[in-house]
Amino acid sequence: MTELSSLKNIGKEIERKLKTIGINTAEELKEIGSKDAWFRLKLKYPEICLVHLYTLEGAISDTKYNQLSEETKRDLKAFTNQ
Repeated sequence: MTELSSLKNIGKEIERKLKTIGINTAEELKEIGSKDAWFRLKLKYPEICLVHLYTLEGAISDTKYNQLSEETKRDLKAFTNQ
């Protein structure tokens, strides 16, 4: 089992929040996916924003959140607008 904080973009605060929704390892985050994890976080922490989704997607794809492709960003933004 790999620690969440070993992933790109995952600091102590986002790791803490992920653990409160039952995501405790990098493998669990990858299995659940960024969108589902973000949705679960949004239900518990309504103040989270699109950047958190970018952070999760970047963690899963091993990419800094601000270096995600424009296509990926558009897809994620569309998801948050649903």
